[in-house]
Amino acid sequence: MIRAAALAVVAAVVGAAGAGRTATAQAVDAPPIVPFSIRVPDAALDDLKQRLARARFPEPLPPAGWAYGTDLAYLKDLVGYWRDRFDWRAQERRLNQFEQFTTSIDGLPVHFIHRRSKQPNAFPLLVTHGWPGSIVEFTKVIGPLTDPAAHGGRAEDAFDVVMPSLPGFAFSGKPAEPGYDPARIAQMLAKLMARLGYQRYGAQGGDWGAIVNTQVALADPQHVAGLHLNMCTAAAPAGADANAGLSAAEAARMKARQTFQAEETGYQQIQGTKPQTLGIALNDSPVGLAAWIVEKFRTWCDCDGNPEAIFSRDELLTNITLYWVTQTAASSARIYYESRHPTSPVNRNRIEVPTACADFPKEIIWSPRAHVATRYNIVRWTEMPRGGHFAALEQPQLLVDDVRAFFREVRGAKP
Repeated sequence: MIRAAALAVVAAVVGAAGAGRTATAQAVDAPPIVPFSIRVPDAALDDLKQRLARARFPEPLPPAGWAYGTDLAYLKDLVGYWRDRFDWRAQERRLNQFEQFTTSIDGLPVHFIHRRSKQPNAFPLLVTHGWPGSIVEFTKVIGPLTDPAAHGGRAEDAFDVVMPSLPGFAFSGKPAEPGYDPARIAQMLAKLMARLGYQRYGAQGGDWGAIVNTQVALADPQHVAGLHLNMCTAAAPAGADANAGLSAAEAARMKARQTFQAEETGYQQIQGTKPQTLGIALNDSPVGLAAWIVEKFRTWCDCDGNPEAIFSRDELLTNITLYWVTQTAASSARIYYESRHPTSPVNRNRIEVPTACADFPKEIIWSPRAHVATRYNIVRWTEMPRGGHFAALEQPQLLVDDVRAFFREVRGAKP
């Protein structure tokens, strides 16, 4: 699927040098950066349709709805659409509108979107996804970030965006050994930004993207100018009452998050302890994969229980299909295990890089600002009027506006 051109070293020369950009060529001894285009074999799509046609569903539990997990009636309807009406080729063409590449970092292939703005002073921005997300989450923000003038913004707010697929996800390589914990992945992403020639850049992320990019800020503080998160979490100060000094609203939200942890995190326990067992099942059943992923999108979004009030079926199924055709259900789930059993040194230092938090009200993993400020150098905190865990896909304009506003100050500051 890689359109391999023997010496295709893209990202070698970066137009005019702006803040964070360079005009230097890639080091000749570095692994090449190769153009990439998604092209799923017809046989893989035919096999998918055949499996969907042979789907074997369990008995219904009519009164339960979503209480026991994915609602069977909803899933049957979604699977029928996936089998008979969903057009992967159309979604493939849409994704291929974004410039994609692969390179090898520490021996593992890394896939990423890299769109350079037309603006000469565009600021480099590393945007990192989580699970069960992918680069699909960012399709609504790439245009506004790289070409703000065409999307109601100011030209001087332009970014060059780098959006990698994490190791084990989508078209990046699947680690064949343990140890790909967030700190190790962060080192890889810092190397990617260096290989692209960026001397100063920002980082943005939610879910695992927030965790990994936090580690990027710790590992590469001399180059990371600012950190923007849409999942902001930190433990209460050691020995302190977790509710001390909190407003009534913050205390209530903390209690709601505790309920969520008790009732909605079984997936964390499975993926953090036995990801391969689950992965074998999801790798063999597209219906099982859809049930596992769509339930998370419904539960974690700000959608009042109706995921299609926020996401189109095509958006949901494009993300699910990406996991299916790349056979990454198992390899992506392992990030939970690796995080629980890290092999990299754990850096518990405070993040001194200027940090912004976009606080979406239905975010599933949350801490009050007072707690987050003990871990991060918080310089901006925005309480959003709506939105949940998948900010870039749920509320792209709110996220873009906050990213622009934060980096408007950061990009001009001296390192």
